[in-house]
Order: sequence, then C-alpha cells, then structure tokens
Amino acid sequence: MEQKLEVWQRGPLPDVRPLLQPVAHALLQAREEVNEYLEGFPKELLWIRPAGMASAGFHLQHLSGVLDRVFTYARAEGLSPFQFEQLYEEGKDRAEGYRVEDLVSRFNVQVDQAMIQLKDTDESGLTEYRGVGRAGLPSTVIGLLFHAAEHTMRHVGQLMVTIAVVKSEAEKL
Repeated sequence: MEQKLEVWQRGPLPDVRPLLQPVAHALLQAREEVNEYLEGFPKELLWIRPAGMASAGFHLQHLSGVLDRVFTYARAEGLSPFQFEQLYEEGKDRAEGYRVEDLVSRFNVQVDQAMIQLKDTDESGLTEYRGVGRAGLPSTVIGLLFHAAEHTMRHVGQLMVTIAVVKSEAEKL
C-alpha cells in the first residue's frame, strides 16, 4: 500500500491565508483520517466505552460540536439553541439510533463550513479579542482557530484508538 502524504506535505491550500494554513491543514487531515478509519465501522460498536472511556459515537459528535462552537466564538457570535442541544446530546445515541455514516457526514459538513470561514478570515483581525462561553473567557481569533485544529486532532487520535480497541474486543467474541 502506497503511503499518502499528509495534507500539510501537499503544499499550500488555495484561498487560505498563510497564517491560517496550519489550521486548514489540520482540519483537512482530520477529515481524511475520520473518513478512512470509520469506513465500514459497525453501528453496534458506536457507543461502547472501552475501560469506561469515551465511545466512538461521543468522539464523532464532539468533533463536530466543538468545531462548530469554537468557530462560532471566533466570529464573535453566541451559541444558538441548536448548538446547545447538540452539546447536551454529545455521548448519547438518539431513539432511532445514529448511523456511523450520519455522524461522519456531520463532521465532514462542519469541516467544510470551517474551511469557508478560514478562507473568509482576514489576517489583520487574528489578534482581536474573543470571549468564550457564558463566562467570556479571554481568547483571540487565532487562539480559537488554533485550538479548534489542535482539539480536533487530539480527538481524532483518541477516536482511532477507541475504534481499534472496540473492534479488537468485538473480534474476540
């Protein structure tokens, strides 16, 4: 199998300003990995919590939710009622049961929206103050965008380990 170059190794992304290239590269890398590792992942394993840790379903919901919320704060906007609903839902299946493909698609859409916002972000405003959450914790536009990328990649790593563990355990049964 031929090893594919990581997104950052493929060069600059068109229409993304230089200071935001690392954020865009990380988000696109995360999307590629999520799509690859979740292909064919059984729905029955989605909510298993190995060793009491977070489930694959939680990580998928959280990846989308945090990306949406942090990019909202970067735009100096408050969260919508729908965003609060999604936050409350993280880690829970719905009555009819989530399909893996639906959660992956939700993440893909969120990355697409983040990429549009990155392309529209003016570098001159990157150091502008942004309050986070109800407490208005201090950050900046660049701080939030960097955190979104870093947090996304951290959870993708956790998701990959979770998937490997639950698939391995399922094969033993």
